[in-house]
Amino acid sequence: MMNRRRFLTRTGVAALGLAGGKLVWGAFPAEDQAMPDGSQARGMITRATQDAIDGGLAYLETQQHADGSFGSPPHRGNVAITSIAGLAFMAGGHQPGRGRYGRVVSKALEFLVNLEHNNTRPGYLFNPNAAQQNGPMYGHGFATLFLAEAYGMVATSPLRERLRASLGRAVQLIISTQNNEGGWRYTPAANDADISVTICQIMALRAAKNAGFSVPAEVAANCTRYVERCQDLAGDGGFRYQRTGNSRPGFARTAAGVVALYSAGIYTGRSVERGLDYLMQRWLPGAAAAAAQWERQEMQMHYYYGHYYAVQAMWIAGGDYWRRWYPAIRDELVHHPDRNADGSWWDRRYFPHCPHYGTAMACIIMQVPNNYLPIFQR
Repeated sequence: MMNRRRFLTRTGVAALGLAGGKLVWGAFPAEDQAMPDGSQARGMITRATQDAIDGGLAYLETQQHADGSFGSPPHRGNVAITSIAGLAFMAGGHQPGRGRYGRVVSKALEFLVNLEHNNTRPGYLFNPNAAQQNGPMYGHGFATLFLAEAYGMVATSPLRERLRASLGRAVQLIISTQNNEGGWRYTPAANDADISVTICQIMALRAAKNAGFSVPAEVAANCTRYVERCQDLAGDGGFRYQRTGNSRPGFARTAAGVVALYSAGIYTGRSVERGLDYLMQRWLPGAAAAAAQWERQEMQMHYYYGHYYAVQAMWIAGGDYWRRWYPAIRDELVHHPDRNADGSWWDRRYFPHCPHYGTAMACIIMQVPNNYLPIFQR
C-alpha cells in the first residue's frame, strides 16, 4: 500500500493531466474547479472499515476466474462485474502488475482487451458468451472506465499498447452511439436513452479525457442537456430514469444524475444543488426516508449501484454533504446484513446469485476517501 502522492507519481497520472494540484479537463467545462479538500478524508476509514475492505478484496481475489473475469453463475464473464471488481482493487491503491493484487488487476484488463479483439465490432467491450448481459452498454461503459483509469498505470509495453488501441476504439464507439437527445441506452445504437446507461458512458469518457484521449466538447454539452432534462425541478429536484414517459424520480437515478453532471464538468448550479438536497433529505443512510413505498423498493433494488454514485456525489460536493453521508454509508455497509463471514456482500435483490458485484461495489464505496482513482477527483 502507498500514499496518494506516491501512487500518482508511480502511475504516471501526473503526466496525463495533473498540474498544480488540479486536473486539466481540456475541452470539458469547469476546468478551474479544485479537487476535494484532502482533509475531508482524514480519519474517515476506521479500523473496522479497513478490516471490512481487506476482507472484501481478499474474497474477490479468490473468486477471479482463470481468464481474468469475475462473476458467479449465471453472471460469469460479465463485463460490468469484471470491471467493477478491477476498480475495487485500484481504489485501494493496487496497480496493474504491482503489489499484492497487481496480478488480479492485470488479468482483468487482459480479459477485457481480449474481448475487444474477439468481437466483430471494433471497440465493443462485450462478452457474447456471458449468460446474462443486463444491458451490454452498461458493461461497455464500466469497462471503458476501468481501462481508462488503468491506462497510465500499466508498466509493460505490450499490454499498454494493446490497452491504448482498445481504449481508443472503445471511446469512439461511445461517441458514435450518443443519441440525438444526448444520452445512451442498452445497446450500441443511437436510438433512445436513459440516465442509468448515460452515466456509465459519460464517466467513461471523462476518464478517457483525463488519460489524454480526445473527446469532443459537444459530447459533454449534449449529455448535460439530456441529464438536466431528466430532472424534476418543478418538484423536489430528483432525477427521472428517462426524460419523457411515466418515469419518476428516485434514489439511484438521482445519484447518477448528479455524478453525470460532474462528469460533464458541471459542479455547481441549481440542478446539482437540488439533486444533492434531494439525496440528503430523503436518502441519508440510517435516517428515515421520507419516501413512498415504491421509492423504497427502488432504492433497495439498486442499493449498491445507487450508493456507488451517491458517495461520489457527496465526496465531490464536500462539506456537510460528505461529513454526514460517508460515515453513515460506511457504518451501514460494515454492519449490513448482506455482509458475510467470508468477506463478501451479497446483493440479494439485483444480482441475487453474484456476491462478486456486491462485494466490489461495497469496497469501492468504502475506499473513496483513499482518493486514488482520478475519476473521483475534479
